[in-house]
Amino acid sequence: MARKKIFVIGAGPGGLAAAMLLAGRGYHVEVFEKQSYLGGRTSSFTKDGYTFDRGPTFLSMPYILEELFDAVGRRMNDYLSMIEIDPMYELKFDTLSVFPSRDSSITKERIDQTFPGEGEGYLQFMRETEKKMNALMPVLQNRHSSLLDYTRWRTIKALPELSLGQSLYQVLSKYFKDERLKLAFTFQSKYLGMSPWDCPGAFSILSYMEHKYGVFHPTGGLNQIPKAMAKVVQEFGGSIHLNTGVEKLITKNKKIIGIETTSGDRLHCDDVVINADFAKAMTTIVEDRDLKIYTKKRLEKKKYSCSTFMIYAGVKKTFDLPHHTILFSNDYKKNVEEITHSKILSEDPSIYIQNASVTDGELAEKGKSAMYLLAPVPNNFSLIDWEENKHAFKQLVYEQVEKKTGFKGLRENLEVEEIITPLDWEEKHHVYKGATFNLAHNLGQMMYFRPHNKFQELENCWLVGGGTHPGSGLPTIFESARITANLIFDADKEVLVST
Repeated sequence: MARKKIFVIGAGPGGLAAAMLLAGRGYHVEVFEKQSYLGGRTSSFTKDGYTFDRGPTFLSMPYILEELFDAVGRRMNDYLSMIEIDPMYELKFDTLSVFPSRDSSITKERIDQTFPGEGEGYLQFMRETEKKMNALMPVLQNRHSSLLDYTRWRTIKALPELSLGQSLYQVLSKYFKDERLKLAFTFQSKYLGMSPWDCPGAFSILSYMEHKYGVFHPTGGLNQIPKAMAKVVQEFGGSIHLNTGVEKLITKNKKIIGIETTSGDRLHCDDVVINADFAKAMTTIVEDRDLKIYTKKRLEKKKYSCSTFMIYAGVKKTFDLPHHTILFSNDYKKNVEEITHSKILSEDPSIYIQNASVTDGELAEKGKSAMYLLAPVPNNFSLIDWEENKHAFKQLVYEQVEKKTGFKGLRENLEVEEIITPLDWEEKHHVYKGATFNLAHNLGQMMYFRPHNKFQELENCWLVGGGTHPGSGLPTIFESARITANLIFDADKEVLVST
């Protein structure tokens, strides 16, 4: 019997994780990537001796990734060298900083020193959110292709833990009195591109995940993860085609029978796994006539995450400062409102700073630092003119970092600088409306109400990545790949049984 041929569109972490699982089970797998590099948003670039992760820089719950490698008879540690970051990050509020550790006793002590009497609230948060996590993980790790899934015991059992009707900020208000501590345990909603005042309370598990499982950095950067998975795909005989975009899906009676590449090649396959940005794929490679739920017009009405303004700075200086720093705006709520609701540029942005060279000597020459600065900003529904505003906003980010942190002299020691604006995310990196964290994660766009892993509009079509269940963030993207691969395995078992 001929091996089933599966094409994966997009060499991001979700696509490569799915490709690895499928290739490891004997499928004929080919990955098609429009860019000249692997990883999508989880990729890297090197310039004049400096190497930068393009997108994600945090990895938590590495055991999920380890399980994916185990599933195909490989050891993750043979491909990746993980470094745990401790303290996990510096959370900086004006002149006050918090340095959480995975060691809960250390974190409690640090909280009590800075916020007297608040340490017990932290321990209560960890105890109660562990119960929430245990209830929610079976829901997040399983498919949601039918409304009947909500009647399953695993979902019914999880309902009391969903914090329905409460925002993430409201949930954390139960544990902490000080506003800064509430923000210290809700800023992770930015991983979803959402405001903690809008983000569903169920996502308190995000900060728990970091505090429970730690924060890790693979030597060489997170870009090494898709590279490692691609290597495994090739070890199993899979092919990866870089610089090979997909122009459109070839369909017949709403059933995918192949793809047409940007070079005009028409290639037959049995199934397609789409890892491209979901809304971008639906509006470019799928004919609108083949869609009903996710037409161009309907996609414009969906809710989307914020975007990010990126500065990659190679500086001839080192900083004995944390690997990760989150610099909070003086009025964080106002800043978040500007990003998510009024959609204007903030005069006092919150900024994430990665100083990876303090941990990883592979990213820059000795005595130099590969710095990564990120400011959450509105997506392109804002109609902000980035060509006009780019330079001034860049200078504002530098000014805030140099004024409020120990990262002094960045501009004076600058050797390399690259900028990515929301417009660049959309036009150069193919992210719909520059919404770097994909579809928003409100309750109306989660689980069954998110695009299904077995895509409901086309036969032989599957989804992985942040635009499908369970959502954005590397651990959940890896879970999307596992869910989708298992769905394909199960579907093929049914076919084999029926034939």
